[in-house]
Amino acid sequence: MKKTVIIGGVAGGASCAARLRRLDETAQIIIIERGDYISYANCGLPYHVGGVIPSRDALLVQTPEAMKKKFNIDVRVRNEVVSIDRDKKLVSVKRLESGEIYEESYDTLVIATGSSPLRPPIPGIQSDRIQTLWTVNDTDRIRLAVIQQHAKTAAVIGGGFIGLEMAENLRHAGLAVSIIEAAEQVMAPLDPEMAAMLHANIRENGVGLYLGDGVAAFEENDHSVTIALSSGKKVEAEIVILAIGVRPNSQLAKEAGLSLNERGGICVDESLRTSDASIYAVGDVIEVEDFTFKNHTMVPLAGPANKQGRIAADNIAGGQEIYEGTQGTSVAKVFDLAAASTGANEKTLKKLNLKKGIDYESIIITQNSHAGYYPGAVPLTLKMLFSVDGSKIFGAQIVGRDGVDKRIDTLAVAMRLGAGIRDLKNLELAYAPPFSSAKDPVNMAGFVAENVLRHLVTFSDWDLSKENNDAILLDVRENAEVAAFSLPNAVHIPLGELRGRLQELNPEKEIITFCAIGVRSYNAARILMQHGFKKVKLYPGGTRFYQSLHPQSDVSPVSATEKVSDTGDVKGQ
Repeated sequence: MKKTVIIGGVAGGASCAARLRRLDETAQIIIIERGDYISYANCGLPYHVGGVIPSRDALLVQTPEAMKKKFNIDVRVRNEVVSIDRDKKLVSVKRLESGEIYEESYDTLVIATGSSPLRPPIPGIQSDRIQTLWTVNDTDRIRLAVIQQHAKTAAVIGGGFIGLEMAENLRHAGLAVSIIEAAEQVMAPLDPEMAAMLHANIRENGVGLYLGDGVAAFEENDHSVTIALSSGKKVEAEIVILAIGVRPNSQLAKEAGLSLNERGGICVDESLRTSDASIYAVGDVIEVEDFTFKNHTMVPLAGPANKQGRIAADNIAGGQEIYEGTQGTSVAKVFDLAAASTGANEKTLKKLNLKKGIDYESIIITQNSHAGYYPGAVPLTLKMLFSVDGSKIFGAQIVGRDGVDKRIDTLAVAMRLGAGIRDLKNLELAYAPPFSSAKDPVNMAGFVAENVLRHLVTFSDWDLSKENNDAILLDVRENAEVAAFSLPNAVHIPLGELRGRLQELNPEKEIITFCAIGVRSYNAARILMQHGFKKVKLYPGGTRFYQSLHPQSDVSPVSATEKVSDTGDVKGQ
């Protein structure tokens, strides 16, 4: 009878144990977990803090008793593995309640020790008012401060997944909330222009947002903490949540002499074996291969951890399964918006372009979540990055209020199966007015990308400050639309009048076309290009996208007659 010891539960360890039992009824399986809970929904913890998930028990996926009854697995909580003897195939285990040390033998060992929140050496960080959210016990402490101690103010340090979810839920619980992020944007997997839409929405929901400003020090007062920022600003809060990143819990593996990468991740092969053939590792603690470019990376997500646990179990039971890499597909609710991504972002591609000469194209489109004539349609903005020959999709990002998750999942599947731009065009997706459009946003991404590859259209940069300062901004929306929101220093010629007013534009100058979402401006660009205008670009995503990036814009409409001279030159550009 083979004996497998699994260090750690939650996603990777628990899924490995359950799968191994289904494959081998005779195996002896032991899970050793230093915490109080063997398997819980850690992604749901912020929502319990905010009261969206009222029941604490709903977060507990499995209990030791249930694992024993259903799977005949020996689960030992509040037991911590303190060392691994690879030569003798023994682990030393400490019973945390008594301090007693005992040894447990293994035939196969699985390390699923996960990761822990970072607590950098910032002065004052040891204050009891400064919490992290990683376990059920963490949730209990924070809820105690919110509900029983009646805290009124909170600051979240870090604008990643956990930080944003915590900010939303603390706001939902009635607290005044600030987010402090050392980088210039929240949600690092997104590119800056996509994250900017989140920034506007966060502020609209009454949350203070400090970007590009790290924490210099904490100072605890009688009833609060003063957070001193690098800029000299100060923020007061009764509760502080640290959400600035995680580090792999790999000290045990390091002391056992297993191979680690420079970030402390355990190195594994495609079968999830470590440098010791009798030891597997899964979850946040391991280094993985990036699916798109085959680089080594660290991706602490629950979905990959569960899959890795299953693969390790198959291989322990004699299988030959391999882990084919992580795309980093993710989605998060951020107040009124959903933000999702898969694969590489443009920040990564720019670095790879410098190192490996990987060139790419990108598009940004704005589409409705479903048919515009059916009530409730709302815009979503989709960014896609792809190879210059269109054969490979490198990554995608979507921000919107509805329909974001199913579009990012469609693109993630397309990438996983090796689809290119032509395949996106040909996807036959379910359509009915309440759910989509006859040309789904994913299809539209394929159509627009093909137009770029065929040189039928060229996109401008989203940040017009990077464009030629002498460029003409041509707004082809209708008068009523311009009255509601106007572009700074733009020439306004409605699309239906454009052919008859071409003489008002200088064909020697760069022209950037605008409309609400990009459809009419594409038509305008095609008209101009076929009438001899050589420098025509399309603003990505239209004025909806532009407005989301410039929420404070209040400039007045500008008519073509006010801005165009007799020679067709645009003045004041």
